[in-house]
Amino acid sequence: MVLKRDGRREEFSREKLLSGLKKACQKRPVSLKAMEDLVDHIVASVTTKYESEVPGEAIGWMVMEGLRTLDAVAYVRFASVYRRFEEATDFVQEVKKLEANK
Repeated sequence: MVLKRDGRREEFSREKLLSGLKKACQKRPVSLKAMEDLVDHIVASVTTKYESEVPGEAIGWMVMEGLRTLDAVAYVRFASVYRRFEEATDFVQEVKKLEANK
């Protein structure tokens, strides 16, 4: 089960995870295989670290870490939705962080 931010519990869905990655990577040079490999890695990590319930926040951070290495644009897209960017400056700050880490 996944514990959502609002307290709801939802069945863990590999398909939902892959769907989110596909949206973030849409029209980007990221192969389906790379996305599936990231999903496999996240599923393995979740299975190892959590017994019955995983915080949705943990999954979100794993997705962002994986996307950061796959494609910076896909990373910013996902982060903007996941972290609820509200201003253009939020995007600029995130891009600056990415550039500083290179």
